[in-house]
Amino acid sequence: MSSTDGEISLGGYSGYSGYDRSAIDRSGQAEAFDLIGDHYDDAFPHKEGQLAAGEWLARELPAGSRVLDLGCGTGLPTARQLADAGHQVTGVDLSEGMLKLARDHVPGADFRRIDIADLERHDLGPFDGIAAFFSLLMLPRAEIPVALRMLHGQLRPGGLLAIAMVEADVNDHSIPFLGNMIRVSGYLRDDLRRVVRDARFEITGEESFAFAPASTDVPPEIQLFIHCRRIP
Repeated sequence: MSSTDGEISLGGYSGYSGYDRSAIDRSGQAEAFDLIGDHYDDAFPHKEGQLAAGEWLARELPAGSRVLDLGCGTGLPTARQLADAGHQVTGVDLSEGMLKLARDHVPGADFRRIDIADLERHDLGPFDGIAAFFSLLMLPRAEIPVALRMLHGQLRPGGLLAIAMVEADVNDHSIPFLGNMIRVSGYLRDDLRRVVRDARFEITGEESFAFAPASTDVPPEIQLFIHCRRIP
């Protein structure tokens, strides 16, 4: 493990070192999810794709693995799923309101308020596995490859990464979401595969699901779930 200019690099492969932090703008994102709170789980009651991807991660990891739930939200279903499988779970999120719910839902996990761009600074890794379910889509496209390289550095060699994104050709696009406005980005699936591979991950599996939220202000979507393994 080494550190340069305050950035922690695991395996010599830092993500945010040298990234223009003045370009980072999270304004309104955490506040929106603070207001959404447990209405999020009410609006998304059926999460078959996320449950399946979480089951893959929980099953493929060695017993008692250290797992990061990036953008953990309320802790449901992923942090609870991984903790119930006997793994050591660390969840991070920008929304303190979501984290409060997560601590109630999964008391055995460790939850912290950390921005993805600051994750390296906190020296929490290395992890055996990472779940990034619908957290990368909260970033502008220019930042997503940087975040993926950072996650590569937070994993042990051969570690597993499970990603979920919504298939959409959008960049930092504002949308109404459960009575609030958030900004999201997405890729078409071939472009998403390329970005993941460019960050030195092997894609070992992929699933897609047509998803219709219970809320009328959130349109139906295609959710992409990608199973990855860290290439040294």
